[in-house]
Formats: sequence, C-alpha cells, structure tokens
Amino acid sequence: MEFSVARQNMVESQIRPNGITSLSLVSALAAVEREHFVSPSHRSVAYLDEELPIGNGRFLLEPMVLGRLLQLAEIKPSDLVLDIGPGTGYSTAIIAQLAESVVGIEQDKELCELCGKKLLELGVTNAAVVCGDHASGMASEAPFDVIVVNGRIPVAPQSFIDQLAENGRLVAVIGEENRGKATIVTKSNGKLSSWAAFDASAPLLMGFEPAERSFQF
Repeated sequence: MEFSVARQNMVESQIRPNGITSLSLVSALAAVEREHFVSPSHRSVAYLDEELPIGNGRFLLEPMVLGRLLQLAEIKPSDLVLDIGPGTGYSTAIIAQLAESVVGIEQDKELCELCGKKLLELGVTNAAVVCGDHASGMASEAPFDVIVVNGRIPVAPQSFIDQLAENGRLVAVIGEENRGKATIVTKSNGKLSSWAAFDASAPLLMGFEPAERSFQF
C-alpha cells in the first residue's frame, strides 16, 4: 500500500473539507505517518475517517476530530503543550511539529513505553512521554500554554485548569455520552471562558470512568 498517497487523500478528503485551514497544522497532518502508530494489522486502514484501536481498549481519535481540536488550540511555535492520553503517540508527534515542546502523559504503562519508543524511532526530539495518571495532569512541568485531551471526558478537572498558563487553552471532547462537544477552555486574567465548538464522537478516556454505584439494602 502506498501510505503517502493515503495520507494525502486523508488531508484532501477529511481535513481540508472540515474547515481545518491552518497551514502549519495541515502540513503536520500530511507529514506524520499515522501507519506507524497502529498495529501492523490496522496499517491498511490507518487513514480511514474513524477511530482506530491501538490495544488495551484504547483508540486513536478520528483524524478530523483531532485536527479540529488542534486547530481550536491555535498552537504557537513558542508553546509548551501537555498531551493527555496520547496512546501510541500520534497526537504527540503532530503537536511536536507545531509547538516548541510537548509532554505526553499516558496512564497505560504498556502504551506509555510504546509511545516513547515510537517517538524515539521517528526522531521526534522536542517531545517526551511520562507514565502517569491522566486526570492528574503534570503539575511538575506546569504551567502549559496548551493542554490537549485525547478522548472524551465528562468535565475538565480542576487539575487541568490549575496547570494552564495565563492565556492558556484546553481542548477536549466533553460530554457524558459517546457524542460530546469539542470544547475550548481559555484562561485570561485568572478567569475562565469556554466555547463548545462542534459535536464530536470520542471514546471515554481511561481514568475518567464513572464511579461504580454501591447499593445498600
């Protein structure tokens, strides 16, 4: 299979028609080889417009959803970005082309190790991945100019808000059901504002599962 052709087709059929106009972002999506971030059995479908399984119940976001989230974030070349739940590292590799540096935090130890290995193999030098709890973020490296969440969360936790820099942006799919709202939360003068930009489907991110109810008789 000619992956470079499939990647260009993804850009022309999924990315550009859905309002993704940032030239730097389009270039990054056209350059990062998504087939390297899925299992060999899924490489032939790496550029389909759907979520792809990466093991342990986790998925890569649909390219259009990830692209539109990153466009909302307006990542600048001087930004420090926190990438939450990168899985195998596809989102981290894209963000690394847009930002000064990016830190991924991955809760699944197996995926965390795989992510670090893939970034190293692909020569991504301004990114690192750390194994840790998704919902906690990474206070030791804060504040972040941008926080990107790879999956649906019911609500943005206070830990994420606390780790945003002044004029920082948090982008995530927020909602209780499978379809949520792609939302940007911004911090300005210590105050927060949010905007639900578009409807989006995304799997619930590991670490944000609802607590099990206990019943007493």
